[in-house]
Amino acid sequence: MDVIGRTLLQCRDVIVVNDGSTDGSGELLRKTGDITLVENTKNEGKGTALKCGLQKAREMGFAYAITLDADGQHFPEDIPLLLEGNLRNPGAIIIGKRKLKGAIRSGGSKFANAFGNFWFCVQTLHYVPDTQSGFRLYPLHKLHVLPLITSRYEAELELLVSSAWNGVKIVSVPVNVYYPPKEKRVSYFRPGRDFARIFVLNTLLCALTPIFGYPFIILRALLTALRTAFALLIYLLGLCAIMPFAFVYVPLAKVMHWSKTPLYNVLHAYGKLVTWLLQIIGCRVTVHNVQGENLSTPAIITCNHQSHLDLMILLGLTRKIVFLTNDRVYNNPFYGYILRHAEYYPVSMGYDKLKLKIKDLTDRGFCIAIFPEGTRSEDSRIGKFYKGALQLANDLQMDILPLVLYGAGRALCKNCWWISKSPIVLHIGKRMTPADQEQLGRTVQERTKRLRRLYINKFAAISNQLEQHV
Repeated sequence: MDVIGRTLLQCRDVIVVNDGSTDGSGELLRKTGDITLVENTKNEGKGTALKCGLQKAREMGFAYAITLDADGQHFPEDIPLLLEGNLRNPGAIIIGKRKLKGAIRSGGSKFANAFGNFWFCVQTLHYVPDTQSGFRLYPLHKLHVLPLITSRYEAELELLVSSAWNGVKIVSVPVNVYYPPKEKRVSYFRPGRDFARIFVLNTLLCALTPIFGYPFIILRALLTALRTAFALLIYLLGLCAIMPFAFVYVPLAKVMHWSKTPLYNVLHAYGKLVTWLLQIIGCRVTVHNVQGENLSTPAIITCNHQSHLDLMILLGLTRKIVFLTNDRVYNNPFYGYILRHAEYYPVSMGYDKLKLKIKDLTDRGFCIAIFPEGTRSEDSRIGKFYKGALQLANDLQMDILPLVLYGAGRALCKNCWWISKSPIVLHIGKRMTPADQEQLGRTVQERTKRLRRLYINKFAAISNQLEQHV
């Protein structure tokens, strides 16, 4: 009952499975409010109890469920750690890796953990440091097969292996663990019988691995490689087409006093091409534009920064857009020439000079795109906002157009070299006039903090809407 009470302090919805207890627990649970009780008339084992609990969570419409044992081994206070792992890895199974250093465990427990970790690695080609931990967060919509073969302790291993074979990502996060003194410890684990069941399960899984495991693991890896190679090829071909055009047209335009419009048209077309390519390789891009914004009026565009894909997606929105960038990009020996002549400017130029350049661009009808975080987010979440964008909007009395990107960081994360399938959403918010910006706060610093809070809320809303399918 102590575990239930502590769990209720962490989350509002708690499902308790009473697996045929005979010690009076059922009566106490039926008198306990604020929980959903699932009861088995007889003891059917941990695997069956797990299956019943997960099925009940599905019936109640939940996208995720956290499981923990009722014996006090797991700390309900660590539930936020699993939720944090879920925010960083939507759609993954999050396993609470128990901090076992110094914990007094039986030899059987140590052997079972090492045994399970080894065979899981063999069966899935993926190492998980604590496959025996029952403290987990499950994405219910990705559990295509709940434990069917087993009904007791080994069911958690079966569920983990089948999920890995189906391409579900598995992530570990450190959690605390409590083992009572040996003389006070109560365990229903029967070494002889249960080790035999685990051995039989692993033998069966190893037999099925060449049929259902390795082929699909290898196929997914090949598809990811092909997806990335195809995207890289189109990306490079596009740049190779733009570069000669830029090297020829820009000097000629200076001599002939031609407009730079064709250069902006080419960049816009390139952005649309990359966005189309993302659709082809499985990264569906959806634009939410409920305000009907057409970007025909200059504005300071602010957007959270997740990936190299961000610039391409924004380029596809309009021809009249330029970006503030960093020195590394601005001076790039490959494409820096294009950016410099497209009047992209580095933030290192200094605020006063930058303000004059931006004033000239906006007078000519351009929107100025700024990433307030200054760099790509490591985990796609909204990082700290710097006040430059709000300061420019304030000094130049310009509208701010907030754009929120979701999913680009999972399609191509900051430290990855491959493209993964992920839905991408670009939400175009309502323009904020100078008067609207004043409502955010008296100072630019206050406005920046509140704008970031608006981004966090909108990002969370998009995530909650899509998490059933991520």
